[in-house]
Amino acid sequence: QVQLVESGGGLVQAGGSLTLSCAASGRIFSINAMGWYRQAPGKQRELVATITSDGSTNYADSVKGRFTISRDNAKNTVYLQMNSLKPEDTAVYFCNADVKSRSGTYYRDYWGQGTQVTVSS
Repeated sequence: QVQLVESGGGLVQAGGSLTLSCAASGRIFSINAMGWYRQAPGKQRELVATITSDGSTNYADSVKGRFTISRDNAKNTVYLQMNSLKPEDTAVYFCNADVKSRSGTYYRDYWGQGTQVTVSS
């Protein structure tokens, strides 16, 4: 019913930049919060950043000042601009959205398939 598709991952040197995108599609009525999470090998998935429908943002301490989350409500798309990347940012990055579908009554969480970000030292 609802799909999230990420793009923009890849390999970058330390200090470099990448921008991730995540587009939500399907029978969407409305989207509440959207966000990015990441999971490094052998570690639990962790929050990177979230943004509400009115633009309020929240960041993990480890990325504050380096990453910027934004969204285009008209396109149902969320972005993550990542600057000054470090090797410890290497992980699979997952998009998340709190979506109410056209046939649904409540909001529920949807996840993308993940995109790999690798930062070399």
